[in-house]
Amino acid sequence: MSIRNVLILGAAGRDFHNFNTFFSRNPGYRVIAFTANQIPNIEGRLYPPELAGNLYPAGIPIFPEVDLPELIRKYHIHDCYFSYSDISYHAVMGISAVVHAAGANFVLLGPGETMIKSSKPVIAVCAIRTGCGKSQTSRKIVELLMEKGKKVVAVRHPMPYGNLVKQKVQRFSVLDDLKKHDCTIEEMEEYEPHIVRGNVIYAGVDYQAILDSAENDPDGCDVIVWDGGNNDFSFYRPDLLVTVTDPHRAGHELSYYPGEVNLRLANVVIIIKWTVLH
Repeated sequence: MSIRNVLILGAAGRDFHNFNTFFSRNPGYRVIAFTANQIPNIEGRLYPPELAGNLYPAGIPIFPEVDLPELIRKYHIHDCYFSYSDISYHAVMGISAVVHAAGANFVLLGPGETMIKSSKPVIAVCAIRTGCGKSQTSRKIVELLMEKGKKVVAVRHPMPYGNLVKQKVQRFSVLDDLKKHDCTIEEMEEYEPHIVRGNVIYAGVDYQAILDSAENDPDGCDVIVWDGGNNDFSFYRPDLLVTVTDPHRAGHELSYYPGEVNLRLANVVIIIKWTVLH
């Protein structure tokens, strides 16, 4: 069997999820490295063997994306899988031009290969751009469900900027958990509002393991709410997908990846902002 050499282009989130769901146990591919963009201080790290699995006993290195052409040539890369979000179509195709000029294929994995099915009902909140108001929408949905007497577990899009092994599965139910998991300010801003509302929130790196824990949470779980990050599409297959739009950035819903995917998949579209004219 011919094995294809792969680079995964990412930003410490979708890239790890794509690896875990599609590549980690697939002997037809050899993931040579991740490349990092968008998030500072990610490159130079290692995706650890404890998470990478039996096919990758040494783990997988993470290089800066600016080295992409050199990496493609040095490691005889066949395929580069683009795996981060909130980026304009113009920028996406610019990266594809770099990849093609270096001699590799440019590939996008879709929801069919990467969404995980839950045994619980899933409501996913996504958006056409980052900053549209997903978190506020997610929290409002959680409140409405809790008013109906439902046990709600929220799962947040990843922000794994620390020790990846320790961050494999993170559970937050009390404020002390923020200190326990060495959360950044960005993480605390996302997790604390859920905690003070009385619901549990999970995050981390391995979203199959996170789902298994969420479905069997010790406080109970009737419904899972996916609290999306950037404008990525959901890691879990939703029974109801809510996509948040932004009237102050009209047209972005048709010009950013993968925001248009979320718009086309949506069961409910929400315009969350408005302007008051005097």
